[in-house]
Amino acid sequence: MRSAVSAGAVPQLRSAARVLAAGIPLAVTAGLTLPLQARINGELGQRLQDPLLAGLFSFGGAALIMAAATLVLPSGRAAFVKLLSGTREGTIPWYFHAAGVIGAYFIFAQTSFVAGVGIAIYTVAVVTGQTVSGLAVDRIGLGPGGKRAITALRVLGVLLTVGAVFWAVSPRLSGVPDPAAMLVPLALVVLAGILMTFQHAVNGKIAAQVRSPIPGTLINYVVGSLGLALIWVLKLALTEGIPTLPAEPWLYTGGALGCINLVLSAQLIRHIGVLLTGLSMIAGQLIGALLMDWLLPVAGSAIYPQTVFGTLLTLAAIVVAALPGSALRKFWQPGSGLRRSRLRRSRLRRSRQRRLP
Repeated sequence: MRSAVSAGAVPQLRSAARVLAAGIPLAVTAGLTLPLQARINGELGQRLQDPLLAGLFSFGGAALIMAAATLVLPSGRAAFVKLLSGTREGTIPWYFHAAGVIGAYFIFAQTSFVAGVGIAIYTVAVVTGQTVSGLAVDRIGLGPGGKRAITALRVLGVLLTVGAVFWAVSPRLSGVPDPAAMLVPLALVVLAGILMTFQHAVNGKIAAQVRSPIPGTLINYVVGSLGLALIWVLKLALTEGIPTLPAEPWLYTGGALGCINLVLSAQLIRHIGVLLTGLSMIAGQLIGALLMDWLLPVAGSAIYPQTVFGTLLTLAAIVVAALPGSALRKFWQPGSGLRRSRLRRSRLRRSRQRRLP
């Protein structure tokens, strides 16, 4: 009986390892889009002197891209029909579609507070919200992968990530003029990070149910665009004049990057969980920021040793947080891991050879 159980553990281990080996790099890739999106949206907000309008362009462009994907792809159309029927029948709660408001708020925080608090402090605040809420969301089972226990290694992974990000951006934290004045903006940025994790979990659950991330992402962007448009129209009624739109096309590509991020995260959360997806995307954000400072520097850009080592520590934190997965945990239990299974088979083979005449 023990050998049957152990033999079954071997393919489970290999399957879990393959999922992590493919899923974590994809989540890191999804994170790479966020620094570039933040720079593009931030630049557009500065050119327009209107972060709300910049966010509306980002979300509106993303909504158009996802609408085209839904219409062109047969799988997108079929999944959209499933989404409508599931919502009508109640198998998909209607309030899941309000997750687009969270995305709109995140973009608003991105375009509004980065200039005020600085990209370094903004990053630390967002990461803190994402990691802590990722642990909680996995524990309550909001994501499509179900409940995932809070273990000592997962908590250590969260603490290592927050510490690593703080270390990575530490050279940029000096010279903060008035830390007390930033308490409210920082609280709003932390809230954006917390809510973003819930949005990713809900999107992942919808994607698992309709077997495609496309329709849920489309609804997110449509709802978020409507929310931003309503707020911007109210703002316009209280102010005068519409800003002149810049002519450079690249300033309007933030929405496309957002599509890549949301679609990948919705797929990956189902397989590697909310926390690991979030930690991997954080590593991608740090790597992306390093690449931009190297390849696309702006005034004040610099690459510090702390940033490089902090990024490497973030990657180590992902490995630590990945260790307690059920299949990988069996690997470390005596008598049930891959190495133990191979050892038993080797002993059995030698025993049979000794019995041969």
